[in-house]
Amino acid sequence: MRRLQESRVPLYERTETFRVYSSSVVPGFLQTHEYAAALLKSISDFHGTPDDVEDAADARVARNHIVRERGRRFVFLLEESVLTHVIGSAETTAGQLGHLLTAMAFPSVSVGIVPAGATRNMWTLETFTLFDEGRVHVELLTAAITVTAPGEVAQYANAFARMSAHAVVGAEARARITEALSSLSDEPA
Repeated sequence: MRRLQESRVPLYERTETFRVYSSSVVPGFLQTHEYAAALLKSISDFHGTPDDVEDAADARVARNHIVRERGRRFVFLLEESVLTHVIGSAETTAGQLGHLLTAMAFPSVSVGIVPAGATRNMWTLETFTLFDEGRVHVELLTAAITVTAPGEVAQYANAFARMSAHAVVGAEARARITEALSSLSDEPA
């Protein structure tokens, strides 16, 4: 798993605009070490892969410096349910949501939340990342698919634009994250 995290660094370094839609978890670019380790552990356990979770989490967090670099833009769209999925523990998830609030202040980062229950013209999709205008990575249960055919990349860009139209941003997005964070502290231990 560590090598997989490291193998993506060259692509990240040459990409200027990242558009990430996530329907299931906080995207890797914004993950804390604890959240990444808990998520990667569950993936490793499910797939029965060798347990190099700590090294993989270290590599994931190390590559995330790119979010703070000048000359790049990150636009994240998260389904609201992502905010309520407890990964690892309530404490781990609370730390992750706090970090998400912090990351929203980075000049290169924009976060939109697609509200649960919103009427929409686009259904919930699998998690995907658009790298500039030429490549898409789609995450599935058993595989990661790379899409480079221009017509298919354009379809993902269109889907991202449609999802963006439903998202709340700024103060309203922060309020939804804060509400999810507060609900974690309300849960019984």
